Amino acid sequence: MSREEDSQLKKPPWNQAGIWTGCDLFALLRILKDNRFQVSPSCWLECGIDLAIASLGISFRLANSIFCSRGIKKSELPADPIIVIGHWRTGTTLLHELLSLDPRHTCPTTFQCFLPTHFPFSERLLKGWSRFTLPATRPFDSMSMSWELPQEDEFALLNMGVPSPYATIAFPNRPPQNQEYLTLDGLSERERRRWRRGLITFLKQVVYKNPGKPVIKSPTHTFRLPTLIEMFPNARFINVVRNPVHVFLSTLRLWKSFYATNGYQKPRFEGLEGYVLATFSHMHERLEATRRLVPEGHLIDVRFEELVADIPGQMKALYEQLDLGEFRNASDAISEYVAQRADYQKREYEPTDEVKQLVCDRWRPYFKRYGYDCR
Repeated sequence: MSREEDSQLKKPPWNQAGIWTGCDLFALLRILKDNRFQVSPSCWLECGIDLAIASLGISFRLANSIFCSRGIKKSELPADPIIVIGHWRTGTTLLHELLSLDPRHTCPTTFQCFLPTHFPFSERLLKGWSRFTLPATRPFDSMSMSWELPQEDEFALLNMGVPSPYATIAFPNRPPQNQEYLTLDGLSERERRRWRRGLITFLKQVVYKNPGKPVIKSPTHTFRLPTLIEMFPNARFINVVRNPVHVFLSTLRLWKSFYATNGYQKPRFEGLEGYVLATFSHMHERLEATRRLVPEGHLIDVRFEELVADIPGQMKALYEQLDLGEFRNASDAISEYVAQRADYQKREYEPTDEVKQLVCDRWRPYFKRYGYDCR
C-alpha cells in the first residue's frame, strides 16, 4: 500500500464532520443496536461524539417542525425531476455537479444530506461557522468538497432513519446490511410507503429551501426504476457508464475509504472484492430488466470518457436528448466550471492482467452493451 493510500485509510481528526454528523439520534441508536454495539475500542470516542451531536439535533428538529413544517408541506415537487444513476465511481458526481449549474435546477447539498432532519431551520445557523469541519477534498478521489456542493440523497435517507444499504459503512466487518433496500422489491407495503415518504419529505425540504427542478443522484437508484417511475412518471434518467476495470478498482478504493474513515470498527475488508463484483452484476441485470418501464426518450446512457473529453458538447447533446430546455441557461457556468478544473488530474489505474481477466469474465455483458474492449 502506498503512503498516499495508507493516509486515506486513517481516521480523520475528531472534529472533522463525517457521514453520521447529522444523523437522527434514534436512527443512529438503531444502527448500533442492529449491530450489537460492536464498536471497536479505537472508535469509542468518535461514536460518543456522534451520539452527543445527534442528541443536540433533537432540539433543531423540533425547531424545524415548529417554524418550517407549514412551508415545507406547501412545497410542490415538479413532476419531472432529473435522476442521475450508474454504478459508484462512474462519474455520477461530475454529472450531478454540472447539472447543478443550471439556475433552473435545485440539488441536495452536502449540508442538507448530512443533516436532513432539520436543515431548513439550522442551515443558516450552522453552515457558515462549521465549514472548517469539512476536508477540502474527498479522500478517495481528491474532488472538491464543501457544504454547498451537490450530494447523494441516499445519505439523507440514511440519516433520517430510513433503512439503507449504506448502514454497512458503520460496521464494515458485519454482513452487508439492508440489501433488500436496493431494489425495494422484498419490502412490505408499509416499508415501501415509509421509503417513498422519506424521499418525498426530503425533496420537499430541498425545494422549500431552493425552488427549482430537483436533480438527484445515487448509484442505489439504479436498482429502483420501478418505484421511481411510480413516484415520478415524467422523470428523466441519465445512466453514466465507464471503463469497468477502472470502476472495479476505484469502487474498492471508495468502500475502503468509507469504512476506514466513517466506520465504528477497524475494517478488515473481508469479502469486499466479491461484494463489489456481485453488486455490479446485480445492479446492471436489474437495470436492463427494468429500463423498459421508463417512457421512450426519458432515459439515456452517457459514457464518462466522452463526457470528460468534451463537457460542453456532451452536456448540450444531453439537454437536447432529454428535452431539458435551453442549454444556454447553463452553458456559461459549465464553461467556467471546466476552466476552473482544467488542472484536475483524475486517478489513473494500472490493473494487473489478473484483475483485467477477472472483471472481463464477471462483467462481460456490460463490456458488450456499452462498447468497452474486453480483450
